[in-house]
Amino acid sequence: MRQPQTEAPLAAIESILDVRERTSLGAALRSQEFWILIGVVVIALVVGSIAPNFLTKNNVSNIANNFCFTALIAIGMTPVIMTGGIDISVGSILGLTGVMLGLVFSADQPFAVGVATAVGVGALVGLVNGLFIAYLKLPPFIVTLAMMSMARALTLVVTNNQVVYEFGQASHLLLGLGSGRFAGLPNVLWAVIALAAFMQFALHMTRWGRYVRAIGGNEKAARMTGIPVDAIKVSVYVLVGAITGMTAVFLVGWLGAATNALGQGTELQVIAGTVIGGANLLGGYGSAIGAVIGSLLLEVIRNALLLAGVNPFWQGLFVGAFILFAVLLERFRALRS
Repeated sequence: MRQPQTEAPLAAIESILDVRERTSLGAALRSQEFWILIGVVVIALVVGSIAPNFLTKNNVSNIANNFCFTALIAIGMTPVIMTGGIDISVGSILGLTGVMLGLVFSADQPFAVGVATAVGVGALVGLVNGLFIAYLKLPPFIVTLAMMSMARALTLVVTNNQVVYEFGQASHLLLGLGSGRFAGLPNVLWAVIALAAFMQFALHMTRWGRYVRAIGGNEKAARMTGIPVDAIKVSVYVLVGAITGMTAVFLVGWLGAATNALGQGTELQVIAGTVIGGANLLGGYGSAIGAVIGSLLLEVIRNALLLAGVNPFWQGLFVGAFILFAVLLERFRALRS
């Protein structure tokens, strides 16, 4: 019997992919990412005309800094959703990696050791998620829901419900990285720019990216063409876990402390930013740049509501409404095409 090819022919892969992946100026102008960006600009101008404090240098700087933590993880979430999966454990992973980072530094370990620990723990948790999902064929929602609970429990166990705020010899580097600036922009914003550019390239210009899109477009057809579906699925969960660990480094450095409440509710913000930015929850399409724009929109709305004196408890209502709007927009676009 003839064995499946280990490298799927490019033509076969491309036939699985969504037709929207064909790059052109017209396609870019019709994309959800473009219109969400227009929405961000319009909202900013309208709110700025009503609340003069909105467009001040300090407030714009706060927005630029605050949205980055969600944007980093949303970039990592993009390939997960593109494969038709989801990871609702990222908030708990952020908390776990953050406190692990703090504990390593409180033991007076070098900066590189702490960063490697945070990224490694995140990748390890992602690996566990990926193995259960890809090889045991368990639903991504159920697996990551269980991991969300387990990782949060581990966060409480390892800290004994205490706040870590002593970082030993790594204190200067950690705090400088989290709250410092380069060329006038926050360090974490530069990280978002670099990661978004890398992920956009990986998703659209590499074999791995074509495999990710093919799996989300039609997993059965992807298997028939010889794509290593299970390995690719594991890789996207490992990737989002590692990126979440990296985000914890910036976040702990910015806050100046690692608490067991770190990352609570982050998963909703991340998924919302990714979906609002154009990722299809059914798989097959997503954009790292769109994830950044979607995360920015959420922060602009949150900031505007705070300046308007709206009760913060209403923020969840607006986030949920925008998720529904993004899904409805995607369904409408699908029907038209």
